[in-house]
Amino acid sequence: MPHIVDLRVSAKITGDVSVAADLGNPKKALSVNAILDLLTGTAAAQADLVFADTRTISASSSENLDLAGGLTDPFGAAITFAEIVAILVKPAAANTNNVLVGGAASNGFSTPFGDATDVIKVTPKGFLMLVSDEGYAVTASTGDILKIANSGSGSSVTYDIVLVGRSA
Repeated sequence: MPHIVDLRVSAKITGDVSVAADLGNPKKALSVNAILDLLTGTAAAQADLVFADTRTISASSSENLDLAGGLTDPFGAAITFAEIVAILVKPAAANTNNVLVGGAASNGFSTPFGDATDVIKVTPKGFLMLVSDEGYAVTASTGDILKIANSGSGSSVTYDIVLVGRSA
């Protein structure tokens, strides 16, 4: 059952850029802010489903997140995404290994990646955010598996994940 969603997805980079000069260090302020406000619904710039979790993957292992029926919402109800509007993957800063996103062997969710074999490496103090107001299509049984992997051996990785999307 879809839920009412009233979310703001945002990314921001701010700071000062300076250069060394003979008579001082001129600065230029940098500020870029990207915001997508989402209301309840299944059209562009709308969403009605949210999955949020903290997960752990053993050393040299991976997991497949089934976007079309294999996840539950914060209230325990099964959810089936038809489109993903936003993905946030944030590894724990204490991780030793990277978190790899994408590259499912079969039925891969490849819409945002371009190819089912594409993988994005997310470092322990980094994060990955993908946002599309139009949504990334999820195709049940053929394009609905988001693979998340631990990049190495020796230690597990923990990460937070938030998926925002729309039902059919």
